[in-house]
Amino acid sequence: MGGAKRLRSDPLIGAAVAWMVIAAILFFALQSWTVWQVRTFWAFQLPLDALFAYCSWRVSRIATGPVRRFWLILTGVSSSFLIGDTFQTVLTFVDEPGTWSTAGGAVQSTFFAGGLVVVVVAMLLHPHPGRSGRARLAFWLDSASVLVAGAVMAWCFAVRPGQALFTTLGLAAAAITACFAAVKLILSGNAPMRRSAAISMMLAGAVTAIGVFMEPAAGAELPPYVYLVRLMPSMLIALGPRIQVTIARFDPAPFADRRRKPYSLLPYGAIALAFVALVVVMPQGVDFRLWGVVVGLGLICALVAGRQLVAFHDNTELIEQLREHETRLRRQALTDGLTGLANRTHFHEQVEAALAADPVQTSVLLLDLDGFKQVNDTFGHAAGDELLISVADKMRTAVRDGDLPARFGGDEFGILLRGCTGPEAEETAQRLLDALAEPVDVAGAPITANASIGAAAAEPGEGVSALIRRADVAMYAAKSAGKGTWKRYDTGMESVASFH
Repeated sequence: MGGAKRLRSDPLIGAAVAWMVIAAILFFALQSWTVWQVRTFWAFQLPLDALFAYCSWRVSRIATGPVRRFWLILTGVSSSFLIGDTFQTVLTFVDEPGTWSTAGGAVQSTFFAGGLVVVVVAMLLHPHPGRSGRARLAFWLDSASVLVAGAVMAWCFAVRPGQALFTTLGLAAAAITACFAAVKLILSGNAPMRRSAAISMMLAGAVTAIGVFMEPAAGAELPPYVYLVRLMPSMLIALGPRIQVTIARFDPAPFADRRRKPYSLLPYGAIALAFVALVVVMPQGVDFRLWGVVVGLGLICALVAGRQLVAFHDNTELIEQLREHETRLRRQALTDGLTGLANRTHFHEQVEAALAADPVQTSVLLLDLDGFKQVNDTFGHAAGDELLISVADKMRTAVRDGDLPARFGGDEFGILLRGCTGPEAEETAQRLLDALAEPVDVAGAPITANASIGAAAAEPGEGVSALIRRADVAMYAAKSAGKGTWKRYDTGMESVASFH
């Protein structure tokens, strides 16, 4: 059975939807009895609060770590809602309620506001592994931008004379911020719930904000659909954990989708909302609403500017990292991974460049270790690598500034000698010979690196391949000649001086 089908067939989800349908029927049927509409509104909250608390507790039982802590917090928050709504329900039957009010009394408001603050903070503080300090700062700047945008919208469209100003502003702003926090959890890739569960809870915040904006003039009665809209968040927020419980039954990884976005467009949405409010209130003249929007818009712009500054620093750091990565890749492409010498490709490129710059003052040495296979077979490949590294170090010591030692692979090496004639190449070969004669400690045993060297000086008009081929022939001639010689290859003649 597919996930969507499982959700549709869940009995508690179906019961919650049916409960809302019954509530809608009663709200319209009791339109002439406002007192009973209010009583129905509060009484129908209780089973939804209980569902929220029960399902949050069920999710906490299957979660671990920070995810379990988040759902335990939601269990406490939902219990707080249930206590406050139960107290208010009793009051509606004991005391005569207001003619249309769905606002709770002091006790219910305290439990509700406290729970709402806790759940918003829990979402905002949910840990995001690998997030830097600047990323956390950017997250809080985004949160503040959306919070101010929610307050601006409430200031323009929800606040009316005679109403509790700060209560209305706080409720609308908190509802919008809750939506924002849930969105950030999803985009972060580390949400304590699946996207389908989070969407239901985000919708609860959005519908709560809509319900605040639907506030009628003082003394006016609420239409039945407003009761329904204001009850709907209780069902939506209860469905979130129930959806998560249902997903956990058939999915071995029931929580976050691990989808992360490197950017957020929500602060720019906050600016857009503030501009919409500005356009709406400007035709009404300069009054408290216009000044509130202007102040809010200024705050949002300042927060977004700070967010952009953080992003600028992040981008600068990213560019530096990319440059370092590019340098590392270039170095890996041009050097031998074991010894750090130039590799065959880089060596050929540099020989070609040297021939183009000075075709008669370029020489190359090719070097091949003798008996290297025996070192590997006797002491192991790790010891062989140590020997190769020691040979590379001795080559760096023997060459002049501007020369290029290289490793072609295995035990084959080469040296590009810039601005160097044949006799000078012999001097470099002799220095390398003397350096290699010094034994090195490999795997606890002194080992001397025996080698055969072939040298060749460039001739006018000669290319890279021909020059390296002559040095290669000289090297193998030196290897065939036996110990105590190195060989230089000259056009038309050979002078033998093999080296081991």
